[in-house]
Amino acid sequence: MPTNFTVVKVEDTGDGSNSGAAAGDSRPMDLDEVFQEEGDVDNSQEPEPDENHKESTPFINSNNDQDCSYEGKNMALYEEEMDSTPMVASLLNKLANYTNLTQGVREHEEAEDGVRRVAVMVPQMGTFIGVYLPCMQNILGVILFLRLTWIVGTAGILESLAIVSMCCICTFLTAISMSAIATNGVVPAGGSYYMISRSLGPEFGGAVGLCFYLGTTFAGSLYILGTIEILLMYIVPFDAMKVLDENDMRIYGTCCLLLMALVVFVGVKYVNKLALVFLSCVALSIMATYAGAAKTLIEPPAFNVCMLGNRALKNEMFDKCEKTELVTSLFCGLNSTCDFFDSNNMSEIVAIPGLRSGVIKENLWSNYDDADMIIEKKVSPESPSVKAESKDQYYVINDITTYFTLLVGIYFPSVTGIMAGSNRSGDLRDAQRSIPVGTILAILTTSFLYISFVILFGACIEGVVLRDKFGFSVKTMPVIGVLAWPSPWVIVIGSFFSCCGAGLQSLTGAPRLLQAIARDGIIPFLQVFGHGKRNGEPTWALLLTVGICEIGILIASLDKVAPILSMFFLMCYLFVNLACAVQTLLRTPNWRPRFKFYHWTLSFLGMSLCLSLMFICSWYYAIGAILIAGCIYKYIEYRGAVKEWGDGIRGLSLNAARYALIRLEEVPLHTKNWRPQLLVLCKLNSDLKVKHPRLLSFTSQLKAGKGLTIVGSVLEGTYMTRKADAVAGERNMKAAMAAERTKGFSHVIVSSSLRDGFSILIQSAGLGGMKHNAVLLAWPAGWKQARDSLAQRNFIETVRETTEAHQALLVAKNIDHFPDNHERLKEGAIDVWWIVHDGGLLMLLPFLLMQHKVWRKCKMRIFTVAQLDDNSIQMKKDLQVFLYQLRLDAEVEVVEMHDSDISAFTYERTLKMEQRSQMLKEMQLSRTEREREAQLIHDRNTASHSASNDKAAGATPEHVHMTWTKDKLLNERNKHREGMAVKDMFNIKPEWENLNQANVRRMHTAVKLNGVVKKKSKESELVLLNMPGPPKNKKGDENYMEFLEVLMEGLDRVLLVRGGGREVITIYS
Repeated sequence: MPTNFTVVKVEDTGDGSNSGAAAGDSRPMDLDEVFQEEGDVDNSQEPEPDENHKESTPFINSNNDQDCSYEGKNMALYEEEMDSTPMVASLLNKLANYTNLTQGVREHEEAEDGVRRVAVMVPQMGTFIGVYLPCMQNILGVILFLRLTWIVGTAGILESLAIVSMCCICTFLTAISMSAIATNGVVPAGGSYYMISRSLGPEFGGAVGLCFYLGTTFAGSLYILGTIEILLMYIVPFDAMKVLDENDMRIYGTCCLLLMALVVFVGVKYVNKLALVFLSCVALSIMATYAGAAKTLIEPPAFNVCMLGNRALKNEMFDKCEKTELVTSLFCGLNSTCDFFDSNNMSEIVAIPGLRSGVIKENLWSNYDDADMIIEKKVSPESPSVKAESKDQYYVINDITTYFTLLVGIYFPSVTGIMAGSNRSGDLRDAQRSIPVGTILAILTTSFLYISFVILFGACIEGVVLRDKFGFSVKTMPVIGVLAWPSPWVIVIGSFFSCCGAGLQSLTGAPRLLQAIARDGIIPFLQVFGHGKRNGEPTWALLLTVGICEIGILIASLDKVAPILSMFFLMCYLFVNLACAVQTLLRTPNWRPRFKFYHWTLSFLGMSLCLSLMFICSWYYAIGAILIAGCIYKYIEYRGAVKEWGDGIRGLSLNAARYALIRLEEVPLHTKNWRPQLLVLCKLNSDLKVKHPRLLSFTSQLKAGKGLTIVGSVLEGTYMTRKADAVAGERNMKAAMAAERTKGFSHVIVSSSLRDGFSILIQSAGLGGMKHNAVLLAWPAGWKQARDSLAQRNFIETVRETTEAHQALLVAKNIDHFPDNHERLKEGAIDVWWIVHDGGLLMLLPFLLMQHKVWRKCKMRIFTVAQLDDNSIQMKKDLQVFLYQLRLDAEVEVVEMHDSDISAFTYERTLKMEQRSQMLKEMQLSRTEREREAQLIHDRNTASHSASNDKAAGATPEHVHMTWTKDKLLNERNKHREGMAVKDMFNIKPEWENLNQANVRRMHTAVKLNGVVKKKSKESELVLLNMPGPPKNKKGDENYMEFLEVLMEGLDRVLLVRGGGREVITIYS
């Protein structure tokens, strides 16, 4: 749907003094102003991270240009936003002057995160020169001239058409997907690598980019082997009677590789200038072939094949196809039997019968055979083949075992090269129009050429000649050359220069592709290959390319190298189709390709066809290529740099996460699926760093359950004033999580108080079904030394809120003494003191901990307490049966705790607790109340005992119960130096009968249970205890912390556990 824009001119109603300046701002701007100048900024230091990070864009100039003036009055409402949101006129001006980088030798990649680009001239290449011809040159190559006739003769016309059709349809569907991706924005250097990485993310992009690089490199090996084969077989043959020796291929191939690498290193510009010459050779060869086929309608070429019976002979050793003495001596020499020679006559058949001969009927069907079989003119399809022996060296022999899938792998490289246009997108006048049109036209043209050649070869050439791979039966000339007009040398010379040019272009393009991958920084060990010469030439990448190319040359067989590069190209095409399909199905707002003739079904069909062709060509090569790509993917995932390119995989993850979250919320969680999903409440120190990193270590050790982890913290203040601190704290928290190998999410919030902040986290952390069900925090170790009771109040309120929210609570005492992820506990026990049953979390946690390598060698012991009326023997048996049904291995012990008198120690601890509670209450009084209290004391100690004074003081209680601090006592003594005696309440021994008996009973339980735990678990590595809940009446909060402190006294590593009110472990499967 077209969008109409209306530009409204705004007149300045002022004096117009600024009109000239405003007009001056509308001047055209070059790239030096859109991007930063090369000398303006010192890049030796990394830029500081900005908390107000915005997406980088070439259209918004982040510099405060002094040229720009917004002094007019019309836009004064927006003047404070001009730096970050420029005027539309300025944006359109920069957009009109924006141009992409050119590729090739002049390419200077833009580095990540704000490094300057280089100003370049605007390229002016059209569809024909920029896309169509490069694609044609890359698609038409060595397979067409050296193997297509052999494929037609072996597979037959029908199966050859099937091979060609499958491969051409695969590339055509890939071209449609590639056109959609390439027209969805500008495609800089890297071509297909850039498209895949920006569509599927750095992991897929890096893996497939390296596969495409390997494919391009092995393509160089293929073209060099083709060059050497043409040179040694047809131009300067050493032995016209036998196939090339593999060592000769290796030696001459290595020399040719080094020579081409030297040419690429010294002068790539000459290679680019000779590209048109190489393409002309291909065009002349194709025209010569068509001309020869047309000439057969008038007069077939004068090439005959000498036959002995129905067997084709290598006729390079004799001129006449007769049983002369020379021929007889060759076939009936010493130690040779002449039965077949004597019983069959020698005859000649026309090698190229022509279009009118009807030979097409004989060539319709396949003629697959094993290696070392003599090529025969089959009288009937059922006639068996004959295996050649050492004396049969003058027959034309099949050199390899042939079958359909092998031919698919050998043929597929002849349809690669469709990415040539997208690789040059920066050199095109209108890339979004030229890439789809040029690429699809090139594929249609080459598909027509290949299909027509299959039919022409099958209709013009004799079957035994077609199956003669090296042309031994036609005096060692390429079979396609015998068909060509006016001379076979047109094909020989044309194919030679075509292979040379294709090899040079592969050695030119592959290093630049590797350089683009290295400069993206996603694969750390490839960083060195991003450097090169001053003009951008990838020197180190060229050296690596030559080394890998040498591996292909050492294989020394064109037929064996072709399936290897087919795998890598097919994998690349597969992911191009996948990228288009994913983007189309996700319907992301940024997916707006100008090429409209695509659909996700076509992309999936192309992807399926690519995958099928991979396994059709060679299942073991396919598995190898997939394993290579998978290893690279996992390496980038774990060791590579983190990149955010707005890729489709991230969008797919978001969609999948949204769908999963909705599904999780629809169905209530079953006990079998319960796992600890932790909210870890961390404290940040004054440097905004995590105060207890071991809390994160313990979290990762608990992650055997593979649940959710949210690490949160709270800063006091307002968000407007402490936003920078929140960002810095979250960054430090993420760094601590990475150091402790804790995978999860982090969040730092700013609140007016810590209590409110923690309450917000407990209530709102998580999303949908992925909410936390347990809270982990450290025990407030310094709560007794605190000047106020804020720490203990925050802790107790956190306990209450988790209970109310039906969330489990884990409190770790001495968290800094817990083992980190690098320690290995060689032995020891994890002791569980199971006092009350609150869902089974106490038994599940040790099991999860022992899945981690830190706690793996520890054993679990479960202690439970028996009262006077309990049968401890039966309790132990029942508990063992219960643990067996839970599939938990643990030692069981029942501890008997009989009723006993409350000890004096218990009373003393209770007394101290109540005294401290009273003192804290008094310290929390307001200043006015403290002053009133001091005045009251002064009046009571200095005034007379008259009745009138007693009435004046009657508004207050007669007995003031206070607990004095030392500082308060000294201050009061200094105020009253008259010799007044002050009663020191610390030295008064109160009567035990006045104590709260409920507190005494609770203290008795804590003291006695602590004694039993210390006796049994003093040497254990970790003690898990049921955490009693806080009192329902908040008046007893002051004593709650003391009870817990007494319960854990004398123990090193303790984990207090409070269940969330639901069963978390079950005996059922």
